[in-house]
Amino acid sequence: MMLGVMLAAAVAHADVYSFVDANGVAHYTNVPTDPRYEFLLATPHEKTQSGEPFSPVLLGKAVQFDPIIEQAALAASVQADLLRAVIVVESGFNARAKSGRGAVGLMQLMPATARRFGVTDRYDPKQNVHGGAHFLKSLIDRYDNDIKLALAAYNAGENAVDRCGGCIPPYKETQAYVPKVLHVYQVLLGQVGET
Repeated sequence: MMLGVMLAAAVAHADVYSFVDANGVAHYTNVPTDPRYEFLLATPHEKTQSGEPFSPVLLGKAVQFDPIIEQAALAASVQADLLRAVIVVESGFNARAKSGRGAVGLMQLMPATARRFGVTDRYDPKQNVHGGAHFLKSLIDRYDNDIKLALAAYNAGENAVDRCGGCIPPYKETQAYVPKVLHVYQVLLGQVGET
């Protein structure tokens, strides 16, 4: 499925809304003119994990990464929309994003994670998304398909999840991260309001 985008970018810092149409195409806008649009993200108050404001303009450019996301999802056996949700929250589709902790790229890979999954250029979108997809799949497998715990480990690390006995660690960042990614994922699946 290709991620289609209809984005009114006249206001670069506004709330972002999204819906998935009957053909499975996701639409983004900062001016919701269709009743199917659901609130996705608030900007500029919310920031990506890389510390940058969510940008409707960057989200509007997300379609350019669709072939990479679809290939990575297939190769790693993960849902493409789950990868998209992680990317929205991690980098806002900014392939050059860099966090203060040293995570970089679309999926904000740390150096050790990149090495673990064979990524030699963390800024290369294809390598970054493939490495991130395989990392996420390894976490999903590790936590018996518990997406919440996999996302918590993606954010805080496996050791943090294991230390709290298989729960979402009590870190403010992680406690906010998991529901944010899940919300974006549900919007992309067209399931907001059904959960």
